[in-house]
Amino acid sequence: MSKKAVVLDEQAIRRALTRIAHEIIEKNKGIEGCILVGIRTRGIYLAKRLKERIQQIEGADIPVGELDITLYRDDLTTKTDNQEPLVKGSDIPIDVTNQKVILVDDVLYTGRTVRAALDALVDLGRPSSVQLAVLVDRGHRELPIRADYVGKNIPTSSSEKIVVQLAEIDENEQVSIYEK
Repeated sequence: MSKKAVVLDEQAIRRALTRIAHEIIEKNKGIEGCILVGIRTRGIYLAKRLKERIQQIEGADIPVGELDITLYRDDLTTKTDNQEPLVKGSDIPIDVTNQKVILVDDVLYTGRTVRAALDALVDLGRPSSVQLAVLVDRGHRELPIRADYVGKNIPTSSSEKIVVQLAEIDENEQVSIYEK
């Protein structure tokens, strides 16, 4: 794969997350009864960043959880090359029942990751609502799933790949398009 373009740099990612934080607060009329739940791996770090921004804006704390969807994937056999899947477990600090859950992920593509996250979430309780926040929506949906909050829409071809790098795990901060 070769890098085609950098579509979001560190400053653009920061601005997108700040905008999403404002949109979450506005849509939910504050953060009462809300919880941010990051989908492993990069969604967790994005959820933590959203928490910081929401705290700066609202002056109040919003709980953050981590969701591992490994065993809920419908493409598990094709993703793991017949190896045992690595399950890290979910960590959600409060009961999701009757909460407004905001799922957070880095890239929305086919919708299969979000479908798996919804299945995992329902096993933990019955939220009053589920919203979706993504840094990048690249299109090509296979399931009828739409994000409520989008950092950037990046139309792509199926031969392209979106790579999100976050400082917490990649020691770099950017979103790039790669050509296969």
